[in-house]
Amino acid sequence: MADSTPLLSQPNSTESEPAPPQLDKHHPSLSSTIEHCIGDFNLSQFLQALFVSLAWAFDAQQTFISVFTDAEPPWHCTQLGRESCNSATSSNICDLPKSSWAWVQPTHSFIISEWALECSSSLITGLPASSFFMGCLVGGIVLATLADSSLGRKNMLFYSCLLMSFSSLLATLSPNIWIYSALKFLCGFGRATIGTSALVLTTELVGKRRRGQVGVIGFFCFTLGFLSLPAMAYANKGSSWRHLYLWTSLQTVLYCILVRFFVRESPRWLLLQGKKEEAVETFKHIASVTQSSLNLAVSNCLSHKEENWNVDMYSALKILLQKKWSSRRLLAIMAMGIGNGLVYYGMPLGLGTLPFDLYLSVTFNALSELPSSLLTFVLIDKFNRRSSILLFTFLSGVCSILSIMEGKPWTKLQIWFELVSFFCACTAFNIYLIYTTELFPTCVRNSALSMARQAVVFGGAFSPLLVAAGRGRKFLSYGVFGLVIGCSGVFGVSLPETRGRALCDTLNEEENKERVVLDETADVVA
Repeated sequence: MADSTPLLSQPNSTESEPAPPQLDKHHPSLSSTIEHCIGDFNLSQFLQALFVSLAWAFDAQQTFISVFTDAEPPWHCTQLGRESCNSATSSNICDLPKSSWAWVQPTHSFIISEWALECSSSLITGLPASSFFMGCLVGGIVLATLADSSLGRKNMLFYSCLLMSFSSLLATLSPNIWIYSALKFLCGFGRATIGTSALVLTTELVGKRRRGQVGVIGFFCFTLGFLSLPAMAYANKGSSWRHLYLWTSLQTVLYCILVRFFVRESPRWLLLQGKKEEAVETFKHIASVTQSSLNLAVSNCLSHKEENWNVDMYSALKILLQKKWSSRRLLAIMAMGIGNGLVYYGMPLGLGTLPFDLYLSVTFNALSELPSSLLTFVLIDKFNRRSSILLFTFLSGVCSILSIMEGKPWTKLQIWFELVSFFCACTAFNIYLIYTTELFPTCVRNSALSMARQAVVFGGAFSPLLVAAGRGRKFLSYGVFGLVIGCSGVFGVSLPETRGRALCDTLNEEENKERVVLDETADVVA
């Protein structure tokens, strides 16, 4: 029923809520009008934001699931072959007779044992994971602008999750590694825009007062999704690796169904697309203002004309590159993202080069994302975005370089320097994503955030090479990581500060605001 109130929406109160300040009756901007329509943060907005942010948890599960399904399974010497095992000069099972060893767990527990890939090259065994990240890169480019042009934030989130879940479900039927790798590519292709669509939608459903804190909810969900995998994998121990894909994909399919029926589309995007009646319906379900104030704000929304710009598939990306101010911001943001991605993906990969237990260090790195998200939640509305990113990237760089220091007092401190460096990198990355959503107007916001995340993935693609080179010389891994991320925050110095600023919805609004800032700066200098 079209008029029914969604499960995640609360009816408006027309008596208990205080009236907001009166709107400027001359020429209120579309951005200020939308802020008045949304009103103060309430339970309905929180539930919507929380439910949308759950997509990050399923994103994390599919991102890291290959750590367990594609791992090299443990093996042991058989009773009959113990003599040949003990006398062998190599611990490589490929150098041993097949009858002298056996897998510890059933062969169907891992793809390597099921498809007899134990003696295949690393290029073959690593193909599924490489295909996944290649799919992320391609999907990020192909799907980047659809959420800004034709599909919208909600539909983009729905279809992305659906494609990711169905390709993951089909992976349970894979007969060989080639079909499996193709489905992993398709899974990564669909997954590419989930985080951006979820983050943009949550921040556009609330007003500027709680925008930063609401954006952090997704980071918590991503960490919880990552931490849920070891528990699921442990419960699946001894069973087929296909069961792990089945569990994660089915719950994602259920989530997609709930998104379709209970999540609201961004009212900002609806207004820019000329879908004013749908925008008004969304305001009625999420707004916390009185009915009379809502009617006044809605009348102002309806009086605005949607911005005339091309809405083909790649129009948003063209606009980002054509306009001087937006291309400058995009290049600076992407330069920062490459440094963040190099460290975010590279540091966990390089833990094997440090003199510390690998399993404990991986666990500590995963757990460090929780306090990182908590710190972001506390700091996001108290400190400037630019200053925070600059501070945390600098600290991450210094600690990363210190983690390669040799000598008696330094060796024991290496893992702690690495943990602090990774913690600072995670915090900088969280603020970086929120900052990106605030730098660009609604009509190109999702495209800009997609390009920023592409830069992060691009930076992460170089990390395995540096880690491999760092096995002989640590400076080539953690030393380079520290130098790159330590300098990445400098690119944000030329960008405008966005803390406490209302989101702009049209290009004209953003350009006018940029012009006012430049004029004020010129007056101060004069």
